[in-house]
Amino acid sequence: MIPTLTWTPEGVRFIDQTRLPLEESYVLATTYEQVADVIYTMVVRGAPAIGVSAAYGVALGALKSTARTTEEFVQDFEKICARLAGTRPTAVNLFWAIDRMRGLFQTLRSSRASMAEVKERFLSEAHAMYDADIAACKAMGAFGAGLLPAEGGVLTHCNAGALATCGYGTALGVIRAAVEQGKQIHVYADETRPFLQGARLTAWELMSDGIPTTVICDNMAASLMRAGRIQAVVVGADRIAANGDVANKIGTYNVAILAKEHGIPFYVAAPWSTIDTATPTGDSIPIEERAAIEVTHHGGKQLTPHGVGICNPAFDVTPTKYVTAIITERGVLRAPYIESLKEMELVAR
Repeated sequence: MIPTLTWTPEGVRFIDQTRLPLEESYVLATTYEQVADVIYTMVVRGAPAIGVSAAYGVALGALKSTARTTEEFVQDFEKICARLAGTRPTAVNLFWAIDRMRGLFQTLRSSRASMAEVKERFLSEAHAMYDADIAACKAMGAFGAGLLPAEGGVLTHCNAGALATCGYGTALGVIRAAVEQGKQIHVYADETRPFLQGARLTAWELMSDGIPTTVICDNMAASLMRAGRIQAVVVGADRIAANGDVANKIGTYNVAILAKEHGIPFYVAAPWSTIDTATPTGDSIPIEERAAIEVTHHGGKQLTPHGVGICNPAFDVTPTKYVTAIITERGVLRAPYIESLKEMELVAR
């Protein structure tokens, strides 16, 4: 699988997604501050990968801390968590990972664990989250593959593949599993402006796997749907509200509306950690505003007039009425999502 992030004795090694597809290079983060920078600058991106990266960031912070006791470490720990939490506000997996580390630290403090044990447990917890992410993606693939057509076109938006996770992928994991079952899938990858995750990352991943792929401009989806070239849409998610509203890369909402108009199923694939039952609807999901330069420039060249206003939200919210099904590692959810989410949560307990 593509090594999105890897733990090494020196720190966390990330494939630099800002340089793909033309250059495969890596960034080594040896401190939690560097992990935070890697997340913010989108060297690593995708909600599941961000969450696991944050967990490793906490582990790195603990390993580098000079505190001698867990009580001395408290201030360091809060500083580490605050720095990592401030990187990407929309991806709920980030906060899920930090909260999981908080819970572990509370347990370790209560048991009067030594700093050596804290460091060891933080790292083992990050490793466990890494392994669980890969397992979740493969389970999602198994559940979701049956929803895709035996043959035909499948549209994706942004990159919800191995590069957005610790391996295999969410939306692309579903496609990979379908292809492994022998289905004849041709992927149409929205370029996904302004950061071009589809054109750069999804295309690179799928071509590496030998899966037929065509990159299209974001404004081509409607005409391809009308022509009958798209039989399904599958995307990832950065946060799913309790009612089934889905926050994903900007432009996803457009695709969902088009799919509904053309009678095409619109599937969302995401791990359970992306579901935020504390957020009632999509209206309460914070939307990250990215730097204007991502829109005004491309490849170092300015495209827009000096001084023009720029709006650059990184995500939009797709209302639940446009979502045909949500694919998780626990199974496939159907509307009404507020009920199916509760039922699956009870079953999991």
